[in-house]
Amino acid sequence: MPAQAVQGNNTVGAFCALSAILCFSFVDLGIKLLSDAYALHQIVILRSLVSLAVFLAVIMPISGGWRVFRTKRPGAHLLRGLFIVGANACLFLGLAALPIADAVAIFFISPLAIAVMSVIFLKEVVGPRRWIAIAVGLVGVLLIVQPGTEAFQLASLLPAMAALLYGAMHMVTRKVRDTESAATMTIYVIIIFLISSAVIGALIGHGRYADDAHPSLAFLLRAWGPIAQGDIWIIVMLGIAGVAGSWLITQAYRLSEAAFAAPFEYVAMPIAIFWGAMFFDTWPTANAWAGIALILGSGLYMLWREHQASGARPVPRYRR
Repeated sequence: MPAQAVQGNNTVGAFCALSAILCFSFVDLGIKLLSDAYALHQIVILRSLVSLAVFLAVIMPISGGWRVFRTKRPGAHLLRGLFIVGANACLFLGLAALPIADAVAIFFISPLAIAVMSVIFLKEVVGPRRWIAIAVGLVGVLLIVQPGTEAFQLASLLPAMAALLYGAMHMVTRKVRDTESAATMTIYVIIIFLISSAVIGALIGHGRYADDAHPSLAFLLRAWGPIAQGDIWIIVMLGIAGVAGSWLITQAYRLSEAAFAAPFEYVAMPIAIFWGAMFFDTWPTANAWAGIALILGSGLYMLWREHQASGARPVPRYRR
């Protein structure tokens, strides 16, 4: 491809990546804002209905119409969808209890988790410098989490679990990405979100197990209730931003060189710090700043080394 065309694709890809990260940051903000008033599964089912409507009206017509439902890998879609549902639940429950910047920073160990899982499950080779980067990233997490101190919260483990589940999702995605389109993967994730949140809502949506002692438990076990008029628009925003972000990040990696597009995902970190300061009057502590720097540095290095070592495109995130 001519250099001018590559540069043009990179420019469009960068715009798509930045737009996707902005969408995902709005999802994090919206969840944080709603987490003290509604049940998680109620928010998820409502926003998934909005995502489904947007998908059917906008994305499906430009992605082959009803053909997006055709798949030869239903089992893989089910497994992948369950990993994403679990990852989102862990991240969102973590957001209910933690400063938004801390939760997002801990979640960004996902490139490190993907590297470790690629060795275990895909038999890929990770060199010593990437193992060092993994260790540095884990040190960053320890600086934020501070285990063994009074500042430690069990909720800080939730974004870390989310990162592990996202890593597992990527292992499945790598197995099916050559035969399944991004639109097909997206619609089956939406369907699994709808089914899983409806089942969980039927089981615990009555609120009899509600526990207000901890923000994460309250968010998970709270009873379903009426939605305040002002919050309806936040839920609509969650649905639109979730499906738009997933589609945009796919476009970013399809159009531009992976090594060019991947670092834009880390713009989520300063946005999360801004949301925390603007809406919740929270700033990272000194330890958190140091941990954020180590996590971001190690993650960016891992992305660069993956590109240098294999020339393969990193799999884009599919946060919903």
